[in-house]
Amino acid sequence: MKLSSEPEKFEVIFLPHGRRDFFEEGTRLLDASQALAIDLASDCGGKGTCGKCKVRIDEGLESLGKIKPSEEKHLTKDMIEGGYRLACLAKIRAPLKVYVPEISRVGKQRLQTEGLEVPVTANPFVRKYFAKMPVPSLHDIRSDEDRLLDTLKKQYKLDPNTLVMEFDIANDFPKIVREANWEATVTIWKDKGLYKIITIEPGDTSGRCFGFACDIGSTKLAGFLMDLNTGKVVAVGSRMNPQTPMGEDVLSRITSVMMGGEEAQNRIQNFVVGGINEIIEECCEKANVNINEIYELCFVGNTAMQMLFLKLWPQYTAFSPYPPVLRRGVNVPAPKLDLKSNVNANTYFVPVIGGFVGADQIAVIQATRMLEREEITMDVDIGTNTEIALGNRDLVTCDSCASGPAFEGMEIKFGMRAATGAIEAVSIEPSSLDLIYRTIEDQPAVGICGSALIDIPAELLKSGLIDLKGKFVSKLAKVTNRLRKGAREWEYVIAWKDESATEHDIVITQGDIRELQKAKAAMHTGAELMLRMRGMTEKDINKMWLAGAFGNFINPENARTIGMYPELPTEKYVFVGNAAGTGARMSLISQEERAYVEKISTTVEYYELATDPEFQSEYARANYFPYQDLNKYPLTKDLLLRLGRIDENGKFIYPE
Repeated sequence: MKLSSEPEKFEVIFLPHGRRDFFEEGTRLLDASQALAIDLASDCGGKGTCGKCKVRIDEGLESLGKIKPSEEKHLTKDMIEGGYRLACLAKIRAPLKVYVPEISRVGKQRLQTEGLEVPVTANPFVRKYFAKMPVPSLHDIRSDEDRLLDTLKKQYKLDPNTLVMEFDIANDFPKIVREANWEATVTIWKDKGLYKIITIEPGDTSGRCFGFACDIGSTKLAGFLMDLNTGKVVAVGSRMNPQTPMGEDVLSRITSVMMGGEEAQNRIQNFVVGGINEIIEECCEKANVNINEIYELCFVGNTAMQMLFLKLWPQYTAFSPYPPVLRRGVNVPAPKLDLKSNVNANTYFVPVIGGFVGADQIAVIQATRMLEREEITMDVDIGTNTEIALGNRDLVTCDSCASGPAFEGMEIKFGMRAATGAIEAVSIEPSSLDLIYRTIEDQPAVGICGSALIDIPAELLKSGLIDLKGKFVSKLAKVTNRLRKGAREWEYVIAWKDESATEHDIVITQGDIRELQKAKAAMHTGAELMLRMRGMTEKDINKMWLAGAFGNFINPENARTIGMYPELPTEKYVFVGNAAGTGARMSLISQEERAYVEKISTTVEYYELATDPEFQSEYARANYFPYQDLNKYPLTKDLLLRLGRIDENGKFIYPE
């Protein structure tokens, strides 16, 4: 029995945006999405007639009741079985977790697909050969297979003893070659010294040979349709990783699988494959390529993404000593994974290094050529799980740190992905405390994305609004009305509600600052402890590669100010974008590069942070801005001295 006349409220979480709030019972999902400025399409204004506001209910579906006739009209049987509903017709009666698919979004997520351009000569494992075979006669009664193999030997010097025709090809082979007047193109995939004929096509199709490379990130997917003959990219596509509803980070997704068993394992694999297939279809449409013309696919991703994509049981990787299921590169028939491609296409997943250092880090090492350099370089692939590698041609070591999803917008009150209307850059004038921000596509603000979440603590520190421990200086509330005591904690207003697209002021809270401190401290600790283990300091680093979509958009000086990674002169920071995607493309188009990534996997040494006795103490020191001992960050110390934020001893000066 209710003791209050107030309507009951339930939490609704919208993914992949990461926005959430409590709404009164009976509120339409569409209205809730609009209150949070979610980019959900609704051309009919919420009347249930356009069918554009399709959403997938990942938790709480049963509370919505029976599906309505209008929903049946716009949703396919598969969608209904998959938990899809129309947001304009669904009313909140319990806590809900709602996924907004790409097809239902108005704005666009800003997803990094570009990366280093590393010259690689195309030498793929898949090639096509046009064969002109002699017509059978009473004087030439060779089998159809022998006739083809002999022709390939004569025209292309291929050894018939190493050529194998897959059995399922033989069924249609006689009909195809006769209808084509004995002129046909064979597609051959090289596999451990054997050359397998995987397709036979009528006529000369040798000029159309395509492959697909993909970086499976924890939060983002980036796909590349490649011409295997030339090694060139012909189309690019990207999506948010649809697995997000089953966990915002890799450990929570592994936990979801462990708790849900085989059903959950199938579901999370179907989610990511569905997103990848959407990208494949999009790329094929852009480039006017038939899906059947994709003959090989190549993937990179962290170790958890590898297991969830390949349906390898992930439980034991989540516990010490965190062993991966497979280290080597894996070849799998594409149909076994339900990937859209030629029915006989091969899928290759690049090898991994250790428990939480995966193929994406191998791809970054591959693209930056760390193992071939004389000078010491470090790469940091920033993400929910940040990987760090250090070294040169003598030795490269790597580790992984759980930086968490804060810089992806998760666990931040107004945090969100880098999408239309996200605040992406913030600056505060230290003397006047005037604030200026910029949003993606210059649209009204709806939230704060990762690049601004680095700017904000840096600008607050330089302005004296937070101290070295990250605590708001409450007395400055008398100076600026942006700093105020919220319902539960101190907060700072980034955008007022009358200039935003939401019904709220967009703020950064004390709790948000704490989450950002933990994330940056994890990154710093991973880099610092590996330097110590190698007997090095930041002065030994000649160049620092900043990889990943997030790393490409951050302000390096502000990242340095908050102490995210070792302090270096800005000219030593080099943005390499989606270097993991670059590596995936290289491994797709080159046999030599595929051998190289196998070498990286066995050569690079994995360093387990959890075994370092200084981990906890170093992590605690790194929770200061920029660091407990300012002498370790002399450039930032000089800056704070010039601004009058600290004294000569490095102590914070509280304003009068």
